[in-house]
Amino acid sequence: MFYEDVFRELNKKRVDYVVAGGVALVLHGVVRLTADLDLIVNLEEKNFLRFIKTIEALGYKPKIPVKTSEILDPSIRQKWIKEKNMKVLSFYNPALPIGLIDVLIHQPIRYKEIKRHSVKIKSGALGIPVVSIEDLIRLKRISGRPQDITDIAMLKEIKKRGKG
Repeated sequence: MFYEDVFRELNKKRVDYVVAGGVALVLHGVVRLTADLDLIVNLEEKNFLRFIKTIEALGYKPKIPVKTSEILDPSIRQKWIKEKNMKVLSFYNPALPIGLIDVLIHQPIRYKEIKRHSVKIKSGALGIPVVSIEDLIRLKRISGRPQDITDIAMLKEIKKRGKG
């Protein structure tokens, strides 16, 4: 898996996170092409600092020129959300041009709720925390883009087959 090293290091460093977006759909069984990795990270300072240090050690840098202290400051993040309509903070790795990590800084569903409903999906020996199908549908409804509507239909089909 393309992001396996990211998951392994996040788990090793005990970062509190869950996978969302297209990668979550794929892990739930939806056939879909996606290049970026969407993460919902517990934004409490100690955890978020651990997250930043972990991905920086893997070679990832913020796409926009910001300091770690700005990323960690909740009031600055709120300002980005309000003034720039910023929903994610993107990180790229110069050595991996197609590898992009988007961290949701605008979390329309509380992190604790997302985490409580999340599921662990195995990829080899690696356990990956993934947003539940139900919460993924909720997040997709909130986004409401045309691709999200298609994704919701696919998720409902996966859910139906899982119970049938």
